[in-house]
This record gives sequence, structure tokens and C-alpha cells, in this order.
Amino acid sequence: MQRLYDFLRRHPTWVDGFWAVVLLGISAVSLTNVNGAASHHGSRATALPIAVILSLVVALRRRMPEKMLVLAAAMGLAQLILDVEVVPADFAMLVIIYTVAADGARWASRFALAGGLCAATLSQIRWPQTDSSSLGNVLIAVFQTVPFALAWVLGDSIRTRRAYLAQLEERAARLEKEREAQAKVAVAAERARIARELHDVVAHNVSVMVVQADGAAYVMDTAPEQARKALETISGTGRQALAEMRRLLGVLRTGEHQEVGEYVPQPDVEQLDDLIEQCRTSGLPVDFKVEGTPRPLPSGVELTAYRIVQEALTNTRKHGGPNTGASVRLVYFDDGLGLLVEDDGKGAPHELYEEGGADGQGHGLIGMRERVGMVGGTLDAGPRPGGGFRISALLPLKPAH
Repeated sequence: MQRLYDFLRRHPTWVDGFWAVVLLGISAVSLTNVNGAASHHGSRATALPIAVILSLVVALRRRMPEKMLVLAAAMGLAQLILDVEVVPADFAMLVIIYTVAADGARWASRFALAGGLCAATLSQIRWPQTDSSSLGNVLIAVFQTVPFALAWVLGDSIRTRRAYLAQLEERAARLEKEREAQAKVAVAAERARIARELHDVVAHNVSVMVVQADGAAYVMDTAPEQARKALETISGTGRQALAEMRRLLGVLRTGEHQEVGEYVPQPDVEQLDDLIEQCRTSGLPVDFKVEGTPRPLPSGVELTAYRIVQEALTNTRKHGGPNTGASVRLVYFDDGLGLLVEDDGKGAPHELYEEGGADGQGHGLIGMRERVGMVGGTLDAGPRPGGGFRISALLPLKPAH
């Protein structure tokens, strides 16, 4: 049974053809019974061809709705001209009006409505009820017009519903595309953020490890104790880098909270002392001062400040040359946090800082500016008069929640 239903749904013309045959059979029987009756207008010879054509209208209504509407209208006019009174096949008029209102062109739908509203009136004028008054004939015409109007309203409502559903589907598809685009943007932003974090963590800690390893190799034979301390620094720096890497990669998890102590906390300004002490241990003299009254900072500002200082000192160690010193100033203003990192080394060309370092693979000042821009701050960087490099930033302060 289901197969038959699916077959008929895929071949609607067969269904229409079946009902066309049924309608033609009913019309033929009706014409046989009334043929020659005194109260019936028209002969069987003229009525039967009209019934056949109207049945054809039902059979082909889905394939050629506009053409079948015109054909049905022509048959209606033929009935009026040839004096062929209403036959059962005239039911095709209602069917084609519904079909055109639902699936046909707009002009055909309007034409069907106009024809349907006029059909009953023309029929009543052509074949009035002799036993009814004029008012009675008018009421009969109005009553007979109702089915034509209902057929058109039903078809048009189906057309409207289909259009509404199509709009919903289009809107859903558009929203899905927008969601996909937003997801791609979010993924790109997250990748950029993770890349900056990886760069900051790896560049700083590996730089310290390289400096210590070179120093250990240089004094391995002449000063074993210094070499041992350098190796301890390398070990500690490596562990710290590993812990920060684990913390960073932890954000890629499903959002579940990790066990306390599994990953190190996100860096903040309170850890600048440890960062600067690490730089001093690696052989870079750093002067660190805090001005103003420390106060709670938004986490984004804290991380940005830490990463700027970390990146600046890493660049100093990489490009400053021997006997280079650096200074870090952290200034708490009423409405912002100021950072000033300077060194007195020979430095590298400004373009290398912009491009991410001498190897051109890091984020350099581009990453710094991105970080500062994310918190609404400003950053200025460039060579110092007389030598060295200078990086200053102003980060807006907001009350920590």
C-alpha cells in the first residue's frame, strides 16, 4: 500500500487522469438520462464533446495549468453560445480555478478569480429559473458563486503557505551560512590568540634556555659550578614553559575545569617580578619600577601587560647584543596602566621587530599591537635616540568584577 501511495505521489498526472475518467463517466450517464428532456437545454451531441474536453482539463491541470484554464474558459463560453446547460463535467471549472490559484502564474490566478465570480451570474442570466422571482435568481447566482470563490481562496492560501515556508527555509539557510561564517571568524580569532600565546611562551622561555645553554657550554671546563647553575636554570625554565604550554592547550578542551594545580595560572602583573628575575638570571640586567597605587585590573589587561613586557625583554635579549641593559616601568594612572620598556643595546632594524624577529616567524610588534588593540589601548615602539629600543603602551583600566 505504501508503494502504491509513493508511486501515485510521484505521478500525480495518473491520479488526475483517473478522476478525469470518473468525471467523464458521470457526465456521460447524466447526459444519457437527460437527453431529450424538455427541461434540459442542449443535445447530447453537443454536450458530450464539451464534457470530454472539460475532463481533459482535469487530467492535464498540473502539467499545463494556464493552458487548461484558457481551455476551460473557452468551454464555458461554448456552453453559453451553444445553449448547453450545466453538466457534471463543469466541476472541472472549480478544479482548474483551485489549481491555477495554487500553482499557476499570477495573471492566470487573477483571470481564474474573475471568471469564477462571473460564471454563476452568466449561467443564471442564460438559463434563469422561470419559477423564481428576480430576487430569487440573484440569490441563486450569489449562492452558486460561493464555491468558485472558495476554490480560489483555498488555492491561493496554499500558494501563500508555500511561499511562507520557502521564505522560512531561505532564512534558515541564510542564518546557517551566517553562523558558519561567524564560527569561521571565531576559529580564526582563537587561532590567532593561541598563536600569540604560543609565540610569547615559546619565544621567551626558549630564548632563556638558549642563552643559558651557550653560557654553560662556554664555562663547562673552567667554571663547572656556573655551568651547573645554568643547567638548573635551563631545567626550571623548561618546566615553566611546559606548564604554560599545558595551561594554554587546556583551553582547547571541552570547557571542563581542570584539577587544581594541573596547570599554572594565567600570567598577570604580579608575576612580572618572577619574569624579570628570570631575565636577570639569564644575564640580562633589568631595572624594574612600579609607580602609582596598584589596583585590581581586568584579566585581559593583566595578561596584555605581562605579554608586552615578556616580548619586549625577549627581543632585547635576542637583538640587543652583549652588555645590554633594560628597564621596565609600570605606572598606574587614574584611568589607565602605562608600560615603558627600554634597552640600551644595538638592537635590530625596526622592520624585523614588525615582522616578528630576525627569523621572521614570530609575531613581534604585530602581536603586541593586536593585544593592545583588543583591550582598547595604544602602543608606540621604535628606536631610542642615541641607541637602543623603546616600547610604550597605555592600557585603559576598568574596575575588576
